[in-house]
Amino acid sequence: MHRFGLSVALLIALILPTERAAAQSLDEPVTFNSAPYVVGQLQQRMALERGEMVGGSTQAIGGYLSKPAGDGPFAAIVYLHGCAGLSEQTRQRFARMLTGWGYVVLAVDSFGARGLAQACTRPALDRQADAWGAMAYLASVPFVDRTRIGVVGSSQGAMAAMRLASTHDVKIYDVPDDLTFKVAVAYYPRCGVASKWLAVPTLILIGDKDDWTPAQDCQKWMSLRPDKGAPVKLQVYPGAYHSFDTPRPGRSLYGHWLKYDADATERSTAEMHDFLAAHLGKQ
Repeated sequence: MHRFGLSVALLIALILPTERAAAQSLDEPVTFNSAPYVVGQLQQRMALERGEMVGGSTQAIGGYLSKPAGDGPFAAIVYLHGCAGLSEQTRQRFARMLTGWGYVVLAVDSFGARGLAQACTRPALDRQADAWGAMAYLASVPFVDRTRIGVVGSSQGAMAAMRLASTHDVKIYDVPDDLTFKVAVAYYPRCGVASKWLAVPTLILIGDKDDWTPAQDCQKWMSLRPDKGAPVKLQVYPGAYHSFDTPRPGRSLYGHWLKYDADATERSTAEMHDFLAAHLGKQ
């Protein structure tokens, strides 16, 4: 009982904002455009011949912007939700936690503008385009340091984060060349979606009892990675299931077991805190 009390106290200290870094605003609704695909020379020529505008199509996306008190410029985080959508509980939890650590947060709602309730039983959207659009929006905000923007994702959003951290032979999205994510944190992703080596430092947090995005997939991916690219840290929590950091009773969702684990949540929170501090600290 005494150990549990200490654990809860540590978790509260990590998550809740201090007086010094208290959030100035939480969950301010904003709208931005997803990033368009790069348009090739052939596509440009055909569009011009048809008298059409040259450029990739975009989708208006909603999100929630939160910032710490002060003028900044602050490092920033793009948060990507899972396949069940962006819940109010999740967005507020990440907003309070990350602004308490001194980061601006833009929680992306990839489903609201598209009229989707979930994307667990249908083909996944191009969540990367939404993330790049969110990054471009953050880069235009005066209190954000555009050179220190990272991405944090959960489940399907974590898989998008893994793809964003991956290496690419060609430029896919039409975003400025000087804009790039500096760090990625992936909560229970399917690691096999990523390239063999990554372009930015990445932290992977997953439970060994996860039956939706199995930890074994990430362990196998790690074992096959060549000794090159950015550093990657995989942290597997014994006894933890999918969605271990969401405070709610255990339940089955689309045939998979989701269960809160206080110990894994505490440890993953501390891991993310230190990882972000190391890679998004002031330069």
